[in-house]
Amino acid sequence: MGATEGVITVENRFMRVLFVADPLSSFQTYKDSTFAMMREAARRGHTLFACEPVSLHWQRGGRVSARVQALTLTGRSGKGVRDWFTVESETVCALAEFDAVLMRKDPPFDSEYFYATHLLERAEAEGARVFNSPRALRDHPEKLAILEFPEFIAPTLVTRSADDVRAFHAEQRDIILKPLDGMGGMGIFRVKDDGLNLGAIIESLNRDGAQTIMVQRYLPEIVTGDKRILVIGGEPVPFCLARIPQGSEVRGNLAAGGKGVAQPITERDREIAAAIGPKLAARGLMLIGLDVIGTHLTEINVTSPTCFQEITDQTGFDVAARFIDVLEAEASQA
Repeated sequence: MGATEGVITVENRFMRVLFVADPLSSFQTYKDSTFAMMREAARRGHTLFACEPVSLHWQRGGRVSARVQALTLTGRSGKGVRDWFTVESETVCALAEFDAVLMRKDPPFDSEYFYATHLLERAEAEGARVFNSPRALRDHPEKLAILEFPEFIAPTLVTRSADDVRAFHAEQRDIILKPLDGMGGMGIFRVKDDGLNLGAIIESLNRDGAQTIMVQRYLPEIVTGDKRILVIGGEPVPFCLARIPQGSEVRGNLAAGGKGVAQPITERDREIAAAIGPKLAARGLMLIGLDVIGTHLTEINVTSPTCFQEITDQTGFDVAARFIDVLEAEASQA
C-alpha cells in the first residue's frame, strides 16, 4: 500500500486516518467511542489504520514512525464481538504520511504515555496532524486542568500534606479524596462528617507525603448524576450523559457500575462549556469531556473522552458524525 494514498486534494477528500490506541482486541464495540469514530470515518470512505503507542519509534536520520495495520470493518459489533475488523496489511509508516493521527490511548497518563506525547510532538514537527495536540495533552492533566477555572469548581485542595487534608475536612465536613492519576472512579473515597477512616485513606492515597492528591467538597447533586459533557471543536454536544451512582455507591463512573442516562445540557452546562471549550480548542484540544456535578466542574478529560455511543443510542444525536465533521475540517487546514 503506497505511503501517500488518499492524501487530501481538491479532487479527493478521502483521508488516511491513524488511530493510536489500546489493542483492538480489547475494544468493547457496543460502547467504545473510538470504535464509533472508526465506523463513521469508514462510512465516509476514509481509510483506517491503527497502532499501539508501543510501536512508535524514531531514529536519527528518519521520522517518527510506527508499525501500523490497515483495517477494514466487518460491520459486526456488540457485546462479546471480536471479529469487528480485518487486517488488510501491516507496514511501517511515518506518521507524517497520514492525514490525521488520533491519539486515543486510554489513561493512566503514566511515564510511557508522557513519552508517547513527545514522539507525537516530534511527528507534528515533521508534518503530522495529531489530535488532540500532544503538547496540550501534557499541559492539561485531567484532574488538575480545572484549576484554571476556579469560578466553576467546588472548594478544592491539591496537596501532599496530610495535615492540609485534615484541616480541609474540618472545614468542609464531607469530602471526596482521589488520586491525580486515577481513571474510571479508581481510588475515590468519601469521608463524611464523622471522619471515619480519614487517616487510613490519607495513608493509602498520600503514601506519607510521597503522592499529591486532590480533595474536594462532596457534592450531594451526585445522586442525580456526574454529567459528561462532550465539547468538539470548542462547541458542546447538545446532550450529555448523566452517570448516576447505583445503590450505596458514591461514584457515578460507568466503569464503577453507574447508570448512564442521556439528557439535554443545561444553561449552566452551556456556560461552563462556552468558557472552557473555545479556549482549549485553540490550544489543540479538539475533543474534551467536561465532568459536571450539579453546577460545578469536577474534571476536564482530554486523553480519550468517551460516551459517544451512549448519547447517540439514547437521543439520536450522532456524536461520531459531529466529531468526524470537525476532524475533516481540521485535517484539511494544512
